[in-house]
Amino acid sequence: MSQFKRVISAGVMACALVAASASQAADVTIGALFPMSGLNASYGDIFGSGANLAAEHVNADNLLGGKLSIQYEDSQALPQQGVIGMNKLVNVQKVPYVLSAFTGVSKAISTISSRTRTVAVNGGGVGPDLAELGPYFWNIIPLANYEVRAMIPYLVNERKMKRVVLIYVDDPLGQSIKKEMETALPAAGGQLLEALSVPASAQQFGGIAARVRSANPDAIYVASYGSQQSQIVKQFRDNGLKQLFASYTAFSIPEINALPEAAGSVYTSQNIDWASQDPVTKRFVDDYKKKYNKMPTAYIANYYNAVRLFALLSQQLIKKGQPLTGENLLKQRVETKTFDLVGGKVTVAENGTVTMPMQINEIDGKGGKVVSTAAPK
Repeated sequence: MSQFKRVISAGVMACALVAASASQAADVTIGALFPMSGLNASYGDIFGSGANLAAEHVNADNLLGGKLSIQYEDSQALPQQGVIGMNKLVNVQKVPYVLSAFTGVSKAISTISSRTRTVAVNGGGVGPDLAELGPYFWNIIPLANYEVRAMIPYLVNERKMKRVVLIYVDDPLGQSIKKEMETALPAAGGQLLEALSVPASAQQFGGIAARVRSANPDAIYVASYGSQQSQIVKQFRDNGLKQLFASYTAFSIPEINALPEAAGSVYTSQNIDWASQDPVTKRFVDDYKKKYNKMPTAYIANYYNAVRLFALLSQQLIKKGQPLTGENLLKQRVETKTFDLVGGKVTVAENGTVTMPMQINEIDGKGGKVVSTAAPK
C-alpha cells in the first residue's frame, strides 16, 4: 500500500473512530416511574405508549445525534415503590430527567428530584399541590383545580345538576379534589351534599352506595383511578343508582370507556384537536393510529410531550456544547418558555406548570365525544 493510501486509510479509520465515539457519547437515557404491575398497571401501558412513540420520533429525526432510550421502573402507583425506583434511576442509571405519574408518587419523589437536581415531569397526577414541589418538578398536564373548575360550571349551568356527592380516594389526589370542590361548587351555585372517602385499596362499595342513595344527588363525582373507579361505577349501578357520573382525566382509560355502566358519564381533559394539521400533532396522531389501531388520549399525548420536551431542550443544549444535566435543562426551559408540542404551542409557566383549554368528554362506548369546551381559569 502506498504511503498516500496508508495516510488516507488511517485518516478514514480515525474519523470513523471519532464519529463512533461521538455517537456513543451522545446516546442518552431518561427514566420513567410508571405502574407496571398491580391494580393500576393499565396506566403504565397507556403512559408508556406515548413516551415510546416520542422516543421513536426523536431517534428517527436524529434530534440528539445519538439514541434516546427510556429506562422504566415499576412504581406500582405507590409512593414507597416510587422512591425506590427514583433512587435507582438517579443513583444507578444517573438519568437527568424522569417521567413521573400519580400524585402520591410524584410528591414522594420530589425531594429526591430537588436534592439531586434531577428534572421530574408529571403527565398523569393532577393534585394542585404538584405545582409547589420546587423548580425541578414540572407538570405537563393541567392540574385538578383546572379540571374541577371546568367541570362544575358544566354540571351546574349546562346540565342543571347542582347537588353533587363526591366519592374520593383518601390520598393526596382525592384530598386535593375535595378541597377544590368545597370552593368551586358553592361559587357556581351548587352544593356539595357529601364528600365520602374510600381507602386506595378498597374494592367493595355497597355501604358507600347506600349513603349516596340516601343523599339523592343530581350527580356523583368520582375522584379515584384504576380498577377502583370501575368497581365504583359498576357497584353503584348494581345498587340502583342512576345518577350521572362525573370525573377527571382518569376516566379516559379504555376500561372505563368500554364499561356499559359508565355510558353517558362525563369527564374533563385538556382540549386537543386530534384533527389538527399542525405537523407535530398530525404526526403523533397518524403514527399512533397506525401503530395501535386506535385514537390516542390526553394521557398518551402528555407523555409524548414530556419526552419531546426533553428532546427539544437537549437539542438546544447540545448546540451550545453544554452537558445534559438537570440544572442545564431547567435553565434552558426557563429561557425558551414556549414549545411546539402535541396540541400546538405550549407555554410553561415559571413554576413549571402548563395551562390549557379544557374539554368535557362524554363516554359513548366508541372512544368518547366532546360535549363542551372551557377556557383555563
